[in-house]
Amino acid sequence: MKTWRSAVIALSFLLLSGCLVTFKEPLATREAAPDELLGQWSSKNAWGEPLNLHITRAGEHRYKAVSYPKATPEQRDEYLFSVLRHGNRWYLSAPLPTKLGGNFILAGFEFDEKHELVVYNLDLDQIHQAIGQQALRGHTVETVEGDGVLVDSPMDQVFAYLDNPANADVFVEAVRYRRAGK
Repeated sequence: MKTWRSAVIALSFLLLSGCLVTFKEPLATREAAPDELLGQWSSKNAWGEPLNLHITRAGEHRYKAVSYPKATPEQRDEYLFSVLRHGNRWYLSAPLPTKLGGNFILAGFEFDEKHELVVYNLDLDQIHQAIGQQALRGHTVETVEGDGVLVDSPMDQVFAYLDNPANADVFVEAVRYRRAGK
């Protein structure tokens, strides 16, 4: 489980207390990530241990994130992902392994005034509430990490929900990375 949590922290892909928000559809892969995203980043994992993240291109509009604890660089986790700029936000999406539902995760990211990479997760409770209010379609799913939710609304409907200023607090800061070596 420690390897999974380290990997999730590396990309901050929607792991909130063991619960995931997943999506039936991935993001479109028609957009290039900002050049600022590429390179070496550092942070600390959930246990306060230094964590490295290296992001590179992995094809046209595809990217690879490799995360590893600084103390044990041989424990590498690699994930392919795509990005999309929608409205004022950048999003990233990646496929999940079958044991976690095999669907896709969605996270937001931005660069703050200090040029740190800030990654945001979606709040599971608020997504459950949106489904209950029929703003989104989805249902609860069980994974090895605990109960999560699978959103099966079309991405246009998901973005309409996320773009609504009334839902701005659906994003929760998950992790903050600094450019390595600075």
